[in-house]
Order: sequence, then structure tokens, then C-alpha cells
Amino acid sequence: MERKKVTTTVLKEMKGKKEKITMLAAYDYPTARMIDEAAIEAILVGDSLGNVVLGHRDTLSVTMDEMIHHTKAVARGTKYALLVGDMPFLSYQASIEDAIRNAGRLVKEGQAEAVKVEGGRNVVDKVEAIIRAGIPVMGHLGLTPQWVHQFGGFKVRGKTETTARSIIEDAKVLEEAGVFSIVLECVPWQLAKMITESVSVPTIGIGAGPYCDGQVLVLHDLLGLSGQHIPKFVKRYTDMEGIVAKALANFREEVKSCKFPSIEHSYAMEDEELKKLLRHPFRARKSA
Repeated sequence: MERKKVTTTVLKEMKGKKEKITMLAAYDYPTARMIDEAAIEAILVGDSLGNVVLGHRDTLSVTMDEMIHHTKAVARGTKYALLVGDMPFLSYQASIEDAIRNAGRLVKEGQAEAVKVEGGRNVVDKVEAIIRAGIPVMGHLGLTPQWVHQFGGFKVRGKTETTARSIIEDAKVLEEAGVFSIVLECVPWQLAKMITESVSVPTIGIGAGPYCDGQVLVLHDLLGLSGQHIPKFVKRYTDMEGIVAKALANFREEVKSCKFPSIEHSYAMEDEELKKLLRHPFRARKSA
């Protein structure tokens, strides 16, 4: 059976059928291609590339040009999955004009099919404007990394009645604004369950428990390529860092011991051509 292209409408239909949605964050062509071939429904080019790929301590340093560069690379490896590009810090907060222009750049230059915006009531005017411009928007509530300094660090959000109620209200506001889905990051599972049951759009959880309509992880976390420290919500499905370290050590040892490359990994001349060469061997010029 031929696979169909995943769209925002498909994700909404999946919620209605209670079919779980899978999404992974990727930042380049080869990983995007593998994710797409694995039938993951959505790929997020997250501004987490700042931490994961570029080596920053947070996401705040990521620029629009960097997001476009990586989104464009991911787009080349994506055929079926819905491609969502993250709106980086200060690409939409300052004005509606900035929000529309930068969302448009992610779609036009980066070839994204939707954008993700962090925040609720504080950014709803920008969300509505982007949607009016014809660009689908994925919301993002709970722990929103672009607001990390305001929150006082990377902490679970919605643990108190007051903060939980605020996140619920933000979710309803985003739903009314027209977002096609909402990422819920690092919130108690009870709160995520309440929001999932109270909004008509799919919720995608990351550190939000099992009751969301779907789940997203950073591919590098899933594969064990993100170092020793991993958040509680991450499950490592393999230890690629260990596998890669072993391969690198084997390569170094084989080169040092002259085991690699062997003739098996080398090109050869035809015997007749080699004989011609040997009849007139190369002589180095004497230095003046």
C-alpha cells in the first residue's frame, strides 16, 4: 500500500481515531531520510539544534538563517512526514510583521510545511497573524525553552493549581486561534491528560506522560548520541555513542597497525598498463 503524505489535517484525523502520533526532531538530510523511511508522521526541525548540533548551552543563540539552513537540509530528506520548522528566539516576539516575515522565510526558503511557536496568550496575536497569512502553526506550552530566563531555569511547569490553570487557559486560547496541534513539554501527566481531553487539536507530549495524542523526542536523545546527561522523560532505544566510539577506536587501531586499508579496499591498474609504466619508471628530478 502506497504511503500518503502527512498533512496537518491527517494529524487531526489521527486524534479523532485515537491513533497515536509520532514526531522526532532532526537537523540534517541523512537523519531526516531515515526518520521519513521509518514512517514517523512528523519531523520537527527544532531550535534545539542550538544545544544538540551547534554546541550552545541553550536555544537562545539560534538565528533565523541557521533555522532555514537546517530546515532546508531536512526537507531534502523528507517525502512523507509533515515538516515543522521552529521559530527561533526573537523571530516573532517583537512584532506581528516580524512573525509573518520569519514564518514565511521558514516556509519559502526552508521549505517547512508548518511552524512552531512557543507561548500562549502572550503570543496569540502573532499566532493568529501567521495563520491568516496561510501558514499552519503548532503551539508549544509548558516548559518553553525560549522563556528559560523568565522561568528561572529548565523546570517542570504546571505543578501548582495556579500555573496548571494558566496552561489550560493558554491551550484553549491557542485552539481558538487556529493552531493545528500543541506541544506540551515537561508538565505533569495529569495536566497533559486534562488538556488533551479538553482541546480538539492533537497534543504532542515531551515529558508530559502517556495520555497525549502523540510523542516527540530529539533523535539524538533516542539514539544515545547526546552525552551522559539525559532528561527523565527520555528513553534511549540504543547506545549509538558507544557503537560509534568502538568503531572509531577500531579504525584508529587498524590504520596504526596497517590492517586498513587492505588491497580489498584499494583500486588497481590493469596488468598491461602497469607493465608499460614499469618499463619507463618515474624518476624524481634532482633539486637545483
